[in-house]
Amino acid sequence: MNPIPSGTTPAPKRVLVVRFSQTGQLDAVTDRILEPLLADPGLRVHVETLRPAKPFPFPWPFLGFMDAFPETAHLRPAPLAPLSLAGDEDFDLVILAYQVWFLAPSQPVTAFLQHPVARRLLGGKPVVTVIGCRNMWMMAHRKVEGLLAEAGARLIDNVVLTDPGPTFATFITTPVWLLTGRKRGFWGMPDAGLTPAQIGGARRFGLALREALARDAERGAGPLLGGLGAVEAQPRLYFGEKVGTRSFYLWGRLIMALGGAPGSLRRKPLVLAYVLFLLTLIVTVLPVSLALQALLRPLFRARLSKIKDQFELPSGSARDRCHLYDA
Repeated sequence: MNPIPSGTTPAPKRVLVVRFSQTGQLDAVTDRILEPLLADPGLRVHVETLRPAKPFPFPWPFLGFMDAFPETAHLRPAPLAPLSLAGDEDFDLVILAYQVWFLAPSQPVTAFLQHPVARRLLGGKPVVTVIGCRNMWMMAHRKVEGLLAEAGARLIDNVVLTDPGPTFATFITTPVWLLTGRKRGFWGMPDAGLTPAQIGGARRFGLALREALARDAERGAGPLLGGLGAVEAQPRLYFGEKVGTRSFYLWGRLIMALGGAPGSLRRKPLVLAYVLFLLTLIVTVLPVSLALQALLRPLFRARLSKIKDQFELPSGSARDRCHLYDA
């Protein structure tokens, strides 16, 4: 690297932020991360908010929501409206913020990662992913890892913020939020989504990224966000995610083959049949899986520990540096 001549001001570093948030929650998280970056005169931040060519509704109608799962699971997204980027822009760091739909990245984010412009933008670039979801994100993360690898990007950090409510409560509160827009808890259950403290605390990641960019740390192998409690994997949910992903994939293929395009009347009875199957899966397979894991945990401790370690890469769950960025 050539030294900067004395008295010369270095060129501002450029950060690309790509995001899509249907409810607005992930935008709030991303805004907190971006606050320190936007305030730094040595940085230039471009925010690319993805817009589907045909907007997805919020709140969702029930059948419209379930009708989105076949293409989501098969990574066949609806097209995006034109991007504001041409693909020849150069960025020092990319932040990709995405939601999880049906144990896969949301369709707009998948569409971006498959877009030829994205392939040109991401090639060789360090990427920080930010996930905001209910609690099941591991299979979606694996898919995003694969799409980033296909684009030639380097995943150096992963931040995951999940709904802190009990698993079975969130099976109710999250769908109610998506289908009605009601986020506030009811019947003694917690509010859906992330807490204000979780959203506000995301600022520490922006502070750490600002510091890392100032010392060119993004050019290394990463991570930049170690020690900040970026991600805590729950290996007990892994096997349920595997079953759910397989279910979405097989039923999705059937629905696309027999039901035609999204929104087709022929798909509705197939989608309704899958809803019944999914409800059965949730009330039988998942509780049994969790109960068996609890009973057999001593036998599978090594396996579960390995899963936890794998999915907490590259950023980790340690929090030893959090005090450095309290604000």
